[in-house]
Amino acid sequence: MTATSVPRTSVPRRNVLRALAVAVALVGGVTPTWGGAAFAAEPETYTLTIRHLDRNGRTPVKYVTSVTGISGAGADQSVQPHDASGVTTVRLPRGRYLLESALYTDAVANGTDWIVQPRLDLDHDTTVTVDARTTAPVDVRPPDGSATFRLSGMFIEVTHEGVTRMASIVNPKPNLRVAHLGPEAEAGSVKQWFDSYWTTGTGGYALGQTFSGTRALTGLTRQYTAQELATLRIRGGARPGAGGTVAFGLVPTSGQTVGLPLEMAAPGTATFFVTPQRGTWEVSYTTRGAAPNYYVARDIAVRAGATTTQTFDNAVFGPALTGRPGVERDGDRITADIPLLADGDGHVPSAPLFDTAYTSLYRDGVLVGTQSGDARRAEFTVPAGQGSYRLASTVTRKTATGGTTQVNASWTFPSAATSGPTPVPVSVVRFSPELGLTGAAPAGSRIRVPITVQGAAANGRVRSLTVSMSTDGGVSWTGLPVEAGAVTIQNPAAGTGVSLRAELTDTEGNTLDQTLIDAYRTQ
Repeated sequence: MTATSVPRTSVPRRNVLRALAVAVALVGGVTPTWGGAAFAAEPETYTLTIRHLDRNGRTPVKYVTSVTGISGAGADQSVQPHDASGVTTVRLPRGRYLLESALYTDAVANGTDWIVQPRLDLDHDTTVTVDARTTAPVDVRPPDGSATFRLSGMFIEVTHEGVTRMASIVNPKPNLRVAHLGPEAEAGSVKQWFDSYWTTGTGGYALGQTFSGTRALTGLTRQYTAQELATLRIRGGARPGAGGTVAFGLVPTSGQTVGLPLEMAAPGTATFFVTPQRGTWEVSYTTRGAAPNYYVARDIAVRAGATTTQTFDNAVFGPALTGRPGVERDGDRITADIPLLADGDGHVPSAPLFDTAYTSLYRDGVLVGTQSGDARRAEFTVPAGQGSYRLASTVTRKTATGGTTQVNASWTFPSAATSGPTPVPVSVVRFSPELGLTGAAPAGSRIRVPITVQGAAANGRVRSLTVSMSTDGGVSWTGLPVEAGAVTIQNPAAGTGVSLRAELTDTEGNTLDQTLIDAYRTQ
């Protein structure tokens, strides 16, 4: 049986024109022209025959084979030839192709055989035999023999003449077998990734490896030791009003991969052991309920034998400016885009919980306007000439302990009309004490609170910075000396809210006055 091309969502324009050329020639025997030029002749094609054999050398119970063009006249081709006999034929244009085939047995426990030919040069009639007897097991295991296998994914990318094609297989059982087929490709043109996920009662393992060379993998065996792995601890803060569960995911940042959706209690902690050689990692965190919220932490660096902690949805909540200018001017428009309720680790929520939010802009002491209902963004139209501006934002939210925290931030800066989007120099101060997952600290204890400046005043552009604390909701303030990038606080009696304030001037004279009322509480 001869296979036909898999339906595609879109057809390249040159293929449409080629089809029209053939149709007109059949009807009228005249070569049509487009813009005075004759259409190119049909590309030379060859027959590709693919024989499929299972582990017993017989026709597989089930198989899925794909042939994808990489370069040459068949670069846009993608077919899935199939015949119940196990022998398929298809005619394809001359070129370089990627072939991959998954062969399944009639018993799930026997697993899947995945065979990849990264280099199939079709320049004559060709027969390829996909033989499951050539595969070898993928046996990658964590040091904890009681861990439960959940999912694995193997991905391959093949690059030739500047074009990259990909194939993959995701396996819900730990019984994958793989093999390379055909000649070697060019040096470094084959990249491959393998990730497997295992769970335990307190977290689990994410074991990832990367490969680069001339061939696809034939088997993969690795037994990890505890010393080879890094610890990634994921903590979730208590939600205001209720507990429950949250969803989270853990994947490598780079390369092709598959993720595993997981759950944990909130407040709660999950501890995962990951492979440092897979590079940096990414954690997504999603709260549930009537107002779900999403956080993501990217490019988390890990090191064998070391512990890295990411805490989500927990105090101290406040403004953050990582990776964004915060305020921009474009012509006569000033736009503020400052997340005012990033969590204690600086993760920016997709939809922060808040009760009230107001942002006002003043020019030379005169109110330009006020906007409400958004804890992040506001836009204002202003006069073109140079002016002295003050941008003030206030947002309130309920805390996990039943109280209310309030974030106030006020920035001053000069500004005039611009010819395009131009950053306005604003800064924020981050406070990062170690707190319990209800946003509380032990009463009577002394704690160190690290301080980080973000925005225009970062990287040594601070002219002055004063920090103070309040235990009466901001009625009175006590100054705190900043030493080695932190302040030390003697926590008050249990049940007291600790408020924090930062007053900053950068080297250009722009200012920040930021207060966090009831930033955290004691217990």
